[in-house]
Amino acid sequence: MCNDRAIYDCSATSSDRTTDHTLCRTLFTSSAGLENAKQLVTAYKTGKVREMTPELWSAKKVIDSTIHPDTGEPVLLPFRMSAFVLSNLVVTGGMLTPNLTTAGTLGWQVANQSLNVAINYSNANKATPLSTATIAKSYFLAVSASCGVAYGLNATVPRLKSLSPNAKLIASRLVPFAAVAFAGVLNVFLMRGEEIKHGIPIFPVLTEEEKKRVETGDLEVKPLGKSKKAATVAVGETAVSRVLNATPIMVLPPLILVRLQKTEWLKQRPRMTTPINLGLIFATSIFALPLALGAFPQRESVSATSLEPEFHARGGKDGKVEFNRGI
Repeated sequence: MCNDRAIYDCSATSSDRTTDHTLCRTLFTSSAGLENAKQLVTAYKTGKVREMTPELWSAKKVIDSTIHPDTGEPVLLPFRMSAFVLSNLVVTGGMLTPNLTTAGTLGWQVANQSLNVAINYSNANKATPLSTATIAKSYFLAVSASCGVAYGLNATVPRLKSLSPNAKLIASRLVPFAAVAFAGVLNVFLMRGEEIKHGIPIFPVLTEEEKKRVETGDLEVKPLGKSKKAATVAVGETAVSRVLNATPIMVLPPLILVRLQKTEWLKQRPRMTTPINLGLIFATSIFALPLALGAFPQRESVSATSLEPEFHARGGKDGKVEFNRGI
C-alpha cells in the first residue's frame, strides 16, 4: 500500500493480501519497525533490492495491514482489519449474550454500530473525503436501523404462535444477526455514499514491463479519472462482504451454544456459558474474516467497457482498469 501500486506487485496474490490484513501479530509493530518496513519496500520498488526475501515479505505484510492505500498513513490501531477479530470479539460477545434485557440489546447494538462506523471510515477509499455531517448522519441512521430491527424482532418472535418453543429460542438468538446484517449494509452505503455520488479514481492495469518501470521510477501512473460505476461496484462489494463476515460469526456460535446449553455438562456449569460463547465467536472469527475479505480483492480490476464511455478505450492490460475497493 503506502499510497502506491507497486507493493501489490510484490508477487502477492489476492488471498495473500487478504491474509495480511488479518494478521494480528502486525499490531505489535513499533514505529521504528513500521519505518524499517517502509524503507525495505521502497528499496524493492526502486530496484535497490531485487529479490523477494523473507524479511521483505514480512515488511510487505506489515505495510499491507497497517498503512491506508490512499493516504499512505497508518490506520488507527483499533480500526485496522488486523485488529478486527479482537475488536469485534467484545461487541459480538455482548450482542450474543443469552437472555439479554432490552437495554442490553440496544446498548450492544449501539456499540457495534459505533465500531462499524469507525472501521468503515478508517478503511474507506479516501479520494472522496467525508464531512462531519455525513459521518454523524450515517452513524445515527445505522444505530436507529440496528436498534429498530433488534427491538422489533425481539418483540415479534415470542408472539409467533406457529413456532415451537425451541424454534422461538433459536430465532431469538439470531435476532442480533438480522439487526447487524441490515444495519451493516446500510452503514456501508451511508458512509461511502459520497464515493458513488462523485466517483473514485481508476487506473489502467499494468503489464509486467510497466510494473517494472514503476518500480524503478521510470514510469509514473496517474489516474484516468473518477468513475461512479467503479464506486458503485466498490461499495456494493464491501456491503456484501460485511454480510458474508457477519453470517458465520453471528449464526454458528448461537446455534452451537443453544445445543450445548441442553447438555448436562453445561447445565451443571452455567458459569462456563460466557467463556464458551466467547471462544466460539473467536474461533469462528479467525476463519470467517479472511474468507469474507477474500471474496472480493481490495485492489479490484474490471473491464474498462463496464464503466462510463469515457474510459472504454483507455484500459490497460487486457483492456482492464483497477481501483481501491476499500475494506
